[in-house]
Amino acid sequence: MELFALLIILILALGAGLLMQWLPMRHQPRPSWSQRAPFLGGGTPDSHAWNRYHVRYYSMTLLLIAFEMEMMFMYPWAVVFVEKGMKAMMEMGMFLAILSVGIIYAWREGVFKWQ
Repeated sequence: MELFALLIILILALGAGLLMQWLPMRHQPRPSWSQRAPFLGGGTPDSHAWNRYHVRYYSMTLLLIAFEMEMMFMYPWAVVFVEKGMKAMMEMGMFLAILSVGIIYAWREGVFKWQ
């Protein structure tokens, strides 16, 4: 009996939610194409919104993410450094060494050259 009451409450709540969404939409006219088009200062777009970005942005994005992860790791490390001392310093040194190898590799591959 309790499960049946719960099912009825669930159906009523779902119906009320759908009704609350459907009623305001029923009275509004459908917007014209110019209102539904992506905003471009009133002009028609030259290219589709799903066009791909140039490949040069991906390498810079990966470097940005690497530096952001470094910062996210350094904040809690500063708290642990007070408790652990030299062990925490060595761990951070290893972490920064791995990141430095990645930066040197990216530099050698020419990622930082903007063409």
